[in-house]
Amino acid sequence: MAISWKAAKDCAAREGLPHVCHDCDADVYGACRPGDKQGSFKNGVFIEHRCICMPAHLTPEELEAKEKTFLRENPEW
Repeated sequence: MAISWKAAKDCAAREGLPHVCHDCDADVYGACRPGDKQGSFKNGVFIEHRCICMPAHLTPEELEAKEKTFLRENPEW
């Protein structure tokens, strides 16, 4: 896991993964494949987290801007 979009991009490049994500419930960033689910286990049950996933080819600034736009346009999310 990472602490920023830039660190997530570095992780994606290192691991050869096509997407980066921000797990909004755990407030961590990371790299992933299309369709990967982010979450945690509680009492043996997987709880899926709300994540914003985007292509890893975008710049950290583009990722941050797109995330801000999404959150502004979807305040209930």
